[in-house]
Amino acid sequence: MRGRSDSAGEVKVRVRRVYEEPAGDDGIRVLVDRLWPRGLAKARARLDEWCKQVAPSTELRTWYHHDPELFAEFGRRYRIELAEPERAAAVTHLRELAQGGVLTLLTATKQAEISEAAVLAELLQQ
Repeated sequence: MRGRSDSAGEVKVRVRRVYEEPAGDDGIRVLVDRLWPRGLAKARARLDEWCKQVAPSTELRTWYHHDPELFAEFGRRYRIELAEPERAAAVTHLRELAQGGVLTLLTATKQAEISEAAVLAELLQQ
């Protein structure tokens, strides 16, 4: 199933691990990591898009290293990066996809709730 409109017209953005089996109500599935997930066949991922332009810089990703104590600062720094032209255009594209119904942002990280996908989901729902 692609996107579906929410009855209230609000944007619905989900965050999931790309390694999980797709759900029937995922809507549009977009990988937001810069690197392809290790050991995952492209057919198994069942993506609609791979939007690597929106991923955080290598420097930011390396600094953060998914340390839960650094998540708030990571989010602040990542939002600054998202204002850069290429990333801002990618965010606009994701926002447009989200207007059509459910948008599921996918990441390979083990802790999706403290990933760039979580920061993006919050941003897109504002």
